[in-house]
Amino acid sequence: MAEAKPVERPLSPHLQVYRPQLTSITSILTRITGNALIVAALLIVWWLVAAALGPEQFATADAVITSWFGDIVMALSLWAIWYHYLAGLRHLYFDAGKGLDIPTAEKLGWVLIFGSVILTVITLWLI
Repeated sequence: MAEAKPVERPLSPHLQVYRPQLTSITSILTRITGNALIVAALLIVWWLVAAALGPEQFATADAVITSWFGDIVMALSLWAIWYHYLAGLRHLYFDAGKGLDIPTAEKLGWVLIFGSVILTVITLWLI
């Protein structure tokens, strides 16, 4: 009986071998923005609770939110809202069985990235 020759191949793709694809990057960013929005919501809740507790607590929370750090966090949160919203629309489109081919999925990924940036800039300009 002949001996079986073992096939030498990796058990799973390794990060050094695997080339990240736009669709996987946008999927990971959707999860990151969702979690970041939870942190931003907690910051806003802290600000509102501090307003209810009294002027000293509110002054502290307001100083954080209106500082340069707070401005950056709120601007990035606004981008995360638009990104997460557009990713949800893309997901609904995929759930309908449309746009699942690779070229369309990649185009939708770029629309998601650039669309969220453009909508964020427009919203900041209007505010």
